[in-house]
Amino acid sequence: MRKKVILITGAAGEIGQALIQNLSQSGNNKLLTLDLHALPESYKGKTTHIQGDILDTKLFKRLVTEYDFDAIFHLAALLSTRSEFAPELAHQVNVDGTLALLQMAAEQSQRRGEPVKFIFPSSIAVYGLPDLETKTRDFFVREWDWNYPRTMYGCNKQYCEMLGTYFSENYQQLARQTPVMLDFRAVRFPGLISAYTVPSGGTSDYGPEMLHAAAQGKPYACFVREDSAIPFMAMPDAVTALLGLYHAPRESLQRRVYNVTSFSLTATEFREKVLQSFPEATITFKPDEARQGIIDSWPAGLRDKAAQRDWDWSPAYDVDRAFGEYLVPNIRERYLK
Repeated sequence: MRKKVILITGAAGEIGQALIQNLSQSGNNKLLTLDLHALPESYKGKTTHIQGDILDTKLFKRLVTEYDFDAIFHLAALLSTRSEFAPELAHQVNVDGTLALLQMAAEQSQRRGEPVKFIFPSSIAVYGLPDLETKTRDFFVREWDWNYPRTMYGCNKQYCEMLGTYFSENYQQLARQTPVMLDFRAVRFPGLISAYTVPSGGTSDYGPEMLHAAAQGKPYACFVREDSAIPFMAMPDAVTALLGLYHAPRESLQRRVYNVTSFSLTATEFREKVLQSFPEATITFKPDEARQGIIDSWPAGLRDKAAQRDWDWSPAYDVDRAFGEYLVPNIRERYLK
């Protein structure tokens, strides 16, 4: 008999570890986690962890014989900057890996007669505004506005949203009987800021890079213009959003894909927030043309009224609390050690 579990891919990352902590608190949730990397020893006993690749088809064929998935949190992905340097690999990981999981979840939904919940983190990268005039005019974009991504990562995320919707609503539509569909749910994140994960050169990382450099007393040259504006979110709110969407009753959801956000800042405003806590910091601006073009194509804000309406979404960290209670104290402590 198959064991019922919640599967978390990409589980060794910060969001994955936070989900393990939260979901394991309930004795009703048995967790199965997958990542290329091992989990810290502190997670032993909270999950059955497998070091493996989501592109390993033999691995998934084995897993479906052993496990019945109540839900899947699919976090594994090749992120934005690396995807631009390796677009073919990005497509394999971000699209082929997701497609294999969706197919598996759809087949399990039909076999057991109950939908598998499939929780998918999407991205602001799915948007592509044509110019700064439009970006200023359409400050808060809705889910269906300007879906013209300019990066491979954005293309991958948008296509996976569409694949998830297809498997939830139209898979095997030519069959004589309507099969039980999987339950795909996605959140589009803004730029995520973590106090614990060191920025790795992502497109929205100029903000957290300012903070981490300032805490170390290192000068920092920001790779976008002073007036560049995008929405941000503290990492704990990203975890809250995924769990909130996971727990929402299906009948309350009017969409498959939802925007979530917290606060919007220009690069200058971000610099000012950093200087309030690190007044000796040296932060200058040296725009990189390629990355600047991507940031200019992303909206300055996300309209998340649908998430507020359908599943009571609300961020816990506004800009002041994010800096004052989460980012600055924890980053400062990190480098004092």
